Amino acid sequence: MTRFFLFLLFSVSWAPLVQAQTARPELPKLEVSVNRIEIDGQKMYEVDATGTVSAPLPRVWKTLTNYERMADFVPDMESCKVLSRNGNEVVIEQFGVARFLFMTRAIHLIVRATEQPMSSIDIALVSGDMKHYESHWELIPVPETGGTKVVYSGRLMPNFYVPGILGAKMVRGDIERMMGAVLARLDRRDDAR
Repeated sequence: MTRFFLFLLFSVSWAPLVQAQTARPELPKLEVSVNRIEIDGQKMYEVDATGTVSAPLPRVWKTLTNYERMADFVPDMESCKVLSRNGNEVVIEQFGVARFLFMTRAIHLIVRATEQPMSSIDIALVSGDMKHYESHWELIPVPETGGTKVVYSGRLMPNFYVPGILGAKMVRGDIERMMGAVLARLDRRDDAR
């Protein structure tokens, strides 16, 4: 069920994260926090995740803004298509699958990405299977290593039931998967070309 949170733009897999950290010990540990909050009587999840890759900022930017390739490495994302682009605003359609225990649910979203080149991407829900979704990706150069710190934050509320007690743990697991896969992809040496 919460696998759908992963594909909410870039909306990542624990195994790739472990492999990335084992293969490249210089990578700091992925830090993830998830809190269930209440805003205007609505319960939603607030997420924060941070990790660092050895890839330089231009390569990270190019990978994260190549939206139509997201399904190649974001878990449970089946397709991602750019519907329109107007300056620094991009409207994107995403299809994916949410899995919870033995249930599977198709997920469809249309989001608007507002890009600040080589710096940040803000994502806002246009329509789809969420009551609320917003996220912010920030890219920070790490001059000492030539790498990039990747910071993800967001607030989300699905328009379907997520168990209260287990919800935060499920969302955390999905964010760890999503960020792990994204960080592993960003750090792939064959993407340097």
